Amino acid sequence: MRMIARLLCTAAALTLVACAPLTPRPAPAEKRYTAAELLALQPGDFQWPGTSQAGERALREAALADIRARLALPAGPERDAALPGLWDRVLQYNLEMDATRALLREVLPTLGTRDAEFQRAALTAAHALMLDEPVPWVAPLLPQLPASKPFAIAAYLWLRAEPAAAAPALRERIPQQFPQWVDDARLTALMQRLIEPPALPPLADVLTAPLQPGLPVLFSVQRPGRMAMGRVLLRGADGRFVRTPDGQLFSQPQLALSRSGLPGTITNGNTPQGLFSVTGAGTATNPNIGPVPYLHTQLPVEASPAVFLHGDAAAPPAWTQALYDSLLPPGWRGHPALREAWWAGRAGRDELLVHGTTLNPADHAGQPYHPGTPQQGCLISNEDWDPATGQLRASLHLNLLKAYAAASRREDLAGFLWVLEVPGDGPVTAAEVQAWVSAAGR
Repeated sequence: MRMIARLLCTAAALTLVACAPLTPRPAPAEKRYTAAELLALQPGDFQWPGTSQAGERALREAALADIRARLALPAGPERDAALPGLWDRVLQYNLEMDATRALLREVLPTLGTRDAEFQRAALTAAHALMLDEPVPWVAPLLPQLPASKPFAIAAYLWLRAEPAAAAPALRERIPQQFPQWVDDARLTALMQRLIEPPALPPLADVLTAPLQPGLPVLFSVQRPGRMAMGRVLLRGADGRFVRTPDGQLFSQPQLALSRSGLPGTITNGNTPQGLFSVTGAGTATNPNIGPVPYLHTQLPVEASPAVFLHGDAAAPPAWTQALYDSLLPPGWRGHPALREAWWAGRAGRDELLVHGTTLNPADHAGQPYHPGTPQQGCLISNEDWDPATGQLRASLHLNLLKAYAAASRREDLAGFLWVLEVPGDGPVTAAEVQAWVSAAGR
């Protein structure tokens, strides 16, 4: 048992997995960047040992040893404590999937007697790992889930497996089990999911929304379900969309899918749709993000109105739904799609960054979002690391950082980010994005 404990500790130290800047020991001071500093960066400035062939192999072997050690634990409190870490590592590396599913099937019938955090972790793993399996156990489990977060995750599992049966049953159950559901952001978002959404207003209204003049705006356009690469484009501080030196619209692939695949109001779910504030750039201490600076974005509620609106003297002291809606284009106010960021902020989501990745796309070969590397709900652009040295060779994320810095008129990099979904199949293409911008008259 001591050997298992040592393996668990070793792998935990090597494989931090959150999509926020975690703090290993010892922790370097986080570097914050100005626009000028971002513009000066080059790929050769960055090296990451874990992306070299030897470093990646060591991490993978440690992760596999850790996974197998956790799988080998007998049923009991020690295994219960080890399971959330097991599910996270399995989803990162796609290792021992069958054994993990078998263990998950053993655990799921016991959830009614578990605490809310264990319920959340197990149901999140089920949502990610049991994509095509029937879930007859969900409906009888729902009355045993008094906390709204695990209840919502179980509901999304049921909706995915049996939408025709689940939707009417959930519309009836939620008000019965949660009489104050309108005050719970997760349940509000879930109830919206149970009704036919209104037609999408014109995309051009979002692309041309003025927000605060003189600040840059990122647009991350994604597919519903997030199982394909989206695309990010940029409107400069002058109100014009950024173009490359040859006159083409600047846009590049970006993934907004989390490992869990859950909606944006759920912890570690997909990046929520809606409006974010960009409040600077920094260097993460999370090894899965790596050393290339991230753009720091904040949701409503996570940031106060004054911070979100970059010191606007007219910003009220507290958030309300009316304040958030007032920031949306008039035709989109009240539409559930762009309200997701508001609900996510109320639900406590935070630290959703725009960043690169040190993870190997080969671990996700064959997936429809390949070469993306999903993490825990951030917006991720690919990077190419030299397998011999761990040196950064090229980075779409660094390209985005530099384009954003060049398009800004403020050294503090203040700006905004829209995340929105558009119907369609497959990755969002450069031609589609160009057509939308042209239709918006930009």
